[in-house]
Amino acid sequence: MKFSHQFTEKSSAPSTLEYGCDGVTMRLDFLKYMLRVALIRDGSTLLPTWSVSPAGTLCPVEGRPKLSLEGFETECPAVTKAENELRFDHCGLSFTVELRNFRITARNEKGILYRDRDGLAYNFAGELGDGSVHFTRREEGEKIFGLGDKCGGVNKSLESFALGAGDSMGFRASGSDPLYKQVPFYICENSAGSYGIYYDTYSNGRVDLGREHDNYFEPFKSIRFEEENLVFYLIFGTTAQILRRFSALCGPILPVPEWAFRYCGSTMEYTDAPDTDRLLRGFAEKCRVSGIRAGGFYLSSGYTQIGDKRCVFHWNRDKIPSPRALAEHFRSNGMEILPNVKPAFLTGHPLYPQLAERGLFLHYKNGSPALFPFWGGMASYLDFTNPEAYDFWKAQVRTVLAENGYRNIWNDNNEYDVWDGEVYANLFGNETPARLIRPLFSCLMSRASLEACREAGEEAPFNVSRCAVAGTPSVATTWTGDNLTSFPDLRYNHYQAMTMSLSGFYFFGPDIGGFAGPQPGRELFLRWLQYGLFLPRFVLHSWKPGSPSTMPWLYPDLMPAVRRLFDLRERLVPYLHRQMEKCTRTHDPLVFPVFLKEPGYDTEADCFFCGDDILACPVFDEGADSVTVKLPSCADTWLLRGSGIAYTGGQTVTVPCLPEDEPVWFIRKGPVQL
Repeated sequence: MKFSHQFTEKSSAPSTLEYGCDGVTMRLDFLKYMLRVALIRDGSTLLPTWSVSPAGTLCPVEGRPKLSLEGFETECPAVTKAENELRFDHCGLSFTVELRNFRITARNEKGILYRDRDGLAYNFAGELGDGSVHFTRREEGEKIFGLGDKCGGVNKSLESFALGAGDSMGFRASGSDPLYKQVPFYICENSAGSYGIYYDTYSNGRVDLGREHDNYFEPFKSIRFEEENLVFYLIFGTTAQILRRFSALCGPILPVPEWAFRYCGSTMEYTDAPDTDRLLRGFAEKCRVSGIRAGGFYLSSGYTQIGDKRCVFHWNRDKIPSPRALAEHFRSNGMEILPNVKPAFLTGHPLYPQLAERGLFLHYKNGSPALFPFWGGMASYLDFTNPEAYDFWKAQVRTVLAENGYRNIWNDNNEYDVWDGEVYANLFGNETPARLIRPLFSCLMSRASLEACREAGEEAPFNVSRCAVAGTPSVATTWTGDNLTSFPDLRYNHYQAMTMSLSGFYFFGPDIGGFAGPQPGRELFLRWLQYGLFLPRFVLHSWKPGSPSTMPWLYPDLMPAVRRLFDLRERLVPYLHRQMEKCTRTHDPLVFPVFLKEPGYDTEADCFFCGDDILACPVFDEGADSVTVKLPSCADTWLLRGSGIAYTGGQTVTVPCLPEDEPVWFIRKGPVQL
């Protein structure tokens, strides 16, 4: 009977239980620090995962069975089985599972930590609509952190978000949704402690964290997505431990070379101009003359143009006569170039006919390529779940780019705007609707680019991807996308950065100065630089048609102040690189909100940790001339850089800070290497 499902035991093993009812199997796997829960419909196909790799190695290219126990430390709790419920202790918690509707509750000495919603929490027989649905109990006043690059404040409680990724150029950081990442993971802090929950899916949907109310049920949170089977991980510990354990669950972290922490230039203006080569060489010279040490340049897609169309892997020789010579020129100046690559091929692309004939695109049932609007034309997306397409991409990156000296790749516009359920992907021989795995293509694209650069001889390629899922940090870094230029967006970009740090991302940052919108004013330009100094990615990037690009020399009379800021960044580079190396070992974030070290600290604070030893205190408000900050109590003494004045942890201080000044930042007193 719908709304009432009485589950009975199907099988049991020391670390796994399976119960069934009405064509559905509910499975529990007892893992160290975690409980994995799965709802599997009889006769259905369970898609693989590319995000879960607990052994510290990459998943196979073709994916990993979603319910595999390989690499996990399993546990074997004593389970008390009664007619109507199960009881067991696991992860320091007491669990009950009501066999009617399989309702899970976890308690500790403080009360209920986690609980499925009353009534019906799972979509067993279509009572709750289509696809997968999961409702969980919501406690008034709880805090929610994570979910990737979501906009708004750091605490996401009472908000609702799309589960998906899209090309949101010019997004409002206060509330646009969705953006570029799809990470259905969040941490919930309530009166009993903290738990994390990660839904292992790539399909579209929605997560609601308390905006929805229903008269017939207790307050709840929910997630809905299209994939018909449901697999999720409950992760336990403190908030910091949960974040660390989630990151480790998703595999290793790609090391970042030291040069990538230096200032990197970028602008569409240079590559859309007819004299790209001259402008790029001029950038290197301008940095030298200005006394600015740059690590590289992000090469926007204009270098691939044929007429007004952008054709990936095509070098426009009128703009850049010798790609190899340009790469060598930059490297002789101590810089790398990261060429922009896109996974969609316009129908007019010289390679399109052969790729279509070989069946390397997302396609309809009859095998014909699926077409989508893309950058001023119609295009087809390369299907990275087709082994032949994956190898084609690798060969192109290796021969066209890496072997010409471009051994670090910028994977862009890879959100795969596929909504049509009649469009299919190969999925390594298991034909599947592409919309169920949309953001997965970006991860496989990034992985193929990384492998190509390594095969070309680069030991430590720097790889960047705009779209990302859980597990992407194993193969690529990321950034926050095409942001807007305004003071409010600067502040909300900060909240967005803290949100990403609480979602398992390490190397990221916004386009300093804003990508879209008006040119940044003098004050905003300097404040954005002051803030960006303490983020891993330090890139000025913009598209301002009719106005000069946002470059360090945007305001010539401000160059003395700008040079001081860039000099400070250069002094911070070794520290940031060491901290990143530590992150790859410990899975702790590189930049993060203060409350991660000091529970109870304001979740929306302007200040944040940069590594373990630096407290950055930026200015986000137009017209402000000082910073007021409560120094964290997790250190006895803080030293104000630039003055050497010592302050006691827990003390609230106000420090003057004009736009032309060095930003306000403190270090822990002790043996800190800067």
